[in-house]
Amino acid sequence: MVFDPHSTQDGRSGGPSNSQRSTLAEAVEALAAAVAGSADGPEGGERFDAALRRVAGELGSAGEAESAAAGPRLAALLMDTPLFPRAYLAMMVGACVEGGADPAACADPVLAGLRESLAGALLLLDRWAGAGEDALPDPDRDDPGHAHARLTGPGRTDARQAHRAVAGWWTLDLWRRAAFALCTHAAVRRAARADGVTEVLTELIDRYRERSEQHDLKGLRHLAAALDDEPLLVLHRPSGTGYLLRMDGLTDNFQLHTLLAEALIGGGHLPGTRPDPEVVALSRTRWLDGRRFIATGAFNLVAPDGGWIWNEGMPEDIPVVDGVRTLVLDPQPYERSWAAGRFVEQVPGDLRLERVLAPEEAAARLAAAAPAPAFEQAVR
Repeated sequence: MVFDPHSTQDGRSGGPSNSQRSTLAEAVEALAAAVAGSADGPEGGERFDAALRRVAGELGSAGEAESAAAGPRLAALLMDTPLFPRAYLAMMVGACVEGGADPAACADPVLAGLRESLAGALLLLDRWAGAGEDALPDPDRDDPGHAHARLTGPGRTDARQAHRAVAGWWTLDLWRRAAFALCTHAAVRRAARADGVTEVLTELIDRYRERSEQHDLKGLRHLAAALDDEPLLVLHRPSGTGYLLRMDGLTDNFQLHTLLAEALIGGGHLPGTRPDPEVVALSRTRWLDGRRFIATGAFNLVAPDGGWIWNEGMPEDIPVVDGVRTLVLDPQPYERSWAAGRFVEQVPGDLRLERVLAPEEAAARLAAAAPAPAFEQAVR
């Protein structure tokens, strides 16, 4: 059975009555005690379910200080919680972070849980065809028990691995939402990248997205790839000039393109038309409000080896050369325009010019850069 944090023990919807109200801190400690005793047969499981519902009921009315204290405490319980309800607990950790908890103090168990869920979902994809099934199970409509039975038929997956696969598949969207809430914070993204966690997660997400569209992980993939406090060396081929900039919170190349034009054209370093201030604001911090603004292209983004860097991609696509991501700007082969905004609106972005390269340095770097192929060759 998949845990439902909104149902009571008798199956009715609702939260605790006024006579049952307690503080969030008390509910968290009750959950910690229930986690410790959850292996004590059916009664332990019932106590755990009730304690988890109690925490869920308290979160809605918790203040910032309560959420701040509860977040790390709940995160510390994640890995000792059974697989299915673990994902709901992760969502509660995400809610605490949104309510004021320190995201960095909560992140490690949530990202570890996301990794486990992705691995389980990939395992289900591996084993499902072998179970004689064509259509993948729908977590919103299908019974996980049926999927488990299919995977554990004679000569197939053992029960433990089947449980891991089914839990990963059924809870992946919950883990996605919990991890997204944490990864909107730069401190979490920086630590995950430094520790190698980002590399592992993006590899798992890419493998999953190549094989299934059941869960929409595109937003999380862009968020995980966001570059923070990252230097960017830009070479403008027509003028022979070069610039060192620094990226923060950039999640897509449309956003990068606009901010490059603002920094270099708007800053008076390159000729061209400065972007509309509204377009620039939407690429930095402003949220979409129903109005539609159109951004226009100013350059063709090219890697030093001549390959195109597509606007539809991410800044992580820009290759690292001599320790710094390096981008060449060529004239546009055709006019481009797109709807202004950030792919991940929850993350503010910025691009700052740090210095203009000396002419001889820019010339040397450009001399090592390959010419870009024509459009017809680039799209092959």
